[in-house]
Amino acid sequence: MHIARRKTRQISVGNVKIGGDAPISVQSMCSTDTRDAAATIEQIRQLEAAGCEVIRVAVPDEEAAKALPQIKAAMTVPLIADIHFDYRLALQAAPIVDCVRINPGNIGAWWKVEEVIKAVNDNGIPIRVGVNGGSLERPLLDKYGWPSPEALSESALNAVHALEDVGFTNMKVSLKASDVHHAIDAYWLFAHQSDYPLHIGITEAGTAMTGAVKSAMVLGYLLAQGIGDTLRVSLAADPVEEVKVGFEILKSLELRHRGINVIACPTCGRVEIDVVRMANELEKKLGHIKTPLNVSVLGCVVNGIGEGKEADIGIAGGEGKGILFKKGKLVRKVPIEELMDTLIHEVELLAKEKEAEGNGEAVAPVIEDEWEPLMPETGQSSTRGKEIPVLSNKR
Repeated sequence: MHIARRKTRQISVGNVKIGGDAPISVQSMCSTDTRDAAATIEQIRQLEAAGCEVIRVAVPDEEAAKALPQIKAAMTVPLIADIHFDYRLALQAAPIVDCVRINPGNIGAWWKVEEVIKAVNDNGIPIRVGVNGGSLERPLLDKYGWPSPEALSESALNAVHALEDVGFTNMKVSLKASDVHHAIDAYWLFAHQSDYPLHIGITEAGTAMTGAVKSAMVLGYLLAQGIGDTLRVSLAADPVEEVKVGFEILKSLELRHRGINVIACPTCGRVEIDVVRMANELEKKLGHIKTPLNVSVLGCVVNGIGEGKEADIGIAGGEGKGILFKKGKLVRKVPIEELMDTLIHEVELLAKEKEAEGNGEAVAPVIEDEWEPLMPETGQSSTRGKEIPVLSNKR
């Protein structure tokens, strides 16, 4: 399946391109107190090791802002300052960070926004216009009665148009809600009215499991429709898990190919090895590998090689012995007690071979087809002189 991505403008957050034909980047946000620079730096190092490409930190007060230089100096990926309420914190952060996130619902009067614009322009960095269903502007809540998709989209468009009116276009946009349908609809509405790059995600998604499922539903749907240029999976869990889930979503849609993709059977009464333990151990011990590889862990030899024929390498259990195979062909039999170590060793060798051949991370190209995502029951209305589909209330 080829996904025709929405064609957007391109901006730079540090050395990471966002939008246009750039790869869809994976972001996360530190859960540490930014004022504790040492703890924040330690978590950032863990995120970087997991492959996180852009990292955001909360800047709730001046003490947190003062910690930014030390934090930025220890990083290898771009840093975003997350600003709410106090525009002066954005002014302090702008000379240090690679992007400033502001929320139209709580940043305050327009003259404060103009001060932020001047600061980011002086430092050549973009703004993320971060709309959130929990902090929508009062006039829009009064107009729509609740933080509806239309309200979220209008909030983002109002901010974008106001910034454009003073000549500022170096921005990306997010429209986050905690409800799956509302988030999808808000992004879809905005995507038909603007060509700015989109940061996609669902806010307050939940715990590691429920949050991953909800995020996969929203991000998977939007990405399959070609919508989304950078993403964050927001979990009430270790931020490293956000990065892992983000890449898995992209890998499942073949939009990014990074690291090990474990293919494991669901287990049944025929299994001869502990598939669950081995698959989890494999992901943990091979997490450092960036080369894209499909690795199979299959519980028996009945259909082992056949089921794993699409894998680059894999194992299947047997009676006291297992088999090692590559590209669907038997390599050799291995004692059960040596099976896991053998697979890990062979995967690392294969990854080195591919790296030597110059096969780094594969990225799905932007397909040049006309972007026309699917959405049921649409009509027409206009905004700022541009006709757009309108969501049906029959969802």
